[in-house]
Amino acid sequence: MIPSEQWMEHVLVALVAIGVTALVVVLHYEGLHWLAKHFSGRAPTRSRAVMLRIMFALLALHIVEIWCYGVAYWVLLQIPDTGFVHGEHGLDNLFDAIYLSATTYSTLGFGDLAPVGAIRLVAGIESLTGLLLVTWSASFTYLEMSRYWRRES
Repeated sequence: MIPSEQWMEHVLVALVAIGVTALVVVLHYEGLHWLAKHFSGRAPTRSRAVMLRIMFALLALHIVEIWCYGVAYWVLLQIPDTGFVHGEHGLDNLFDAIYLSATTYSTLGFGDLAPVGAIRLVAGIESLTGLLLVTWSASFTYLEMSRYWRRES
């Protein structure tokens, strides 16, 4: 399955994937918890402003989560035999890693950059996690909007 000479690199990639995934899920939970606590009980006349704040806060939360995975890619790619990124220019800097993370997290898919080797595990887990966290945010937004709009009626 895994070549014996690369076993430790694969284990390292798996541990990083699990760790960064746990980090972003906890960040997301705490962010949603803070938003719910902070904006509950607001006056219905301010619902537009509240919803816009919630939307921008959720966007910022997703960007932070994308950066967490991007930094994980960048760090792992500095370690020999954990994999590489295939593309016209490869992965030259941290912002390329963030870009790869953003396309993976959003499940847009691989276009001009694609992971190769053990690091693919991070990408697979990130796409599943991104899908779950985006839909979690959508559900939260729906519940908040319905609560505020119900008050306005």
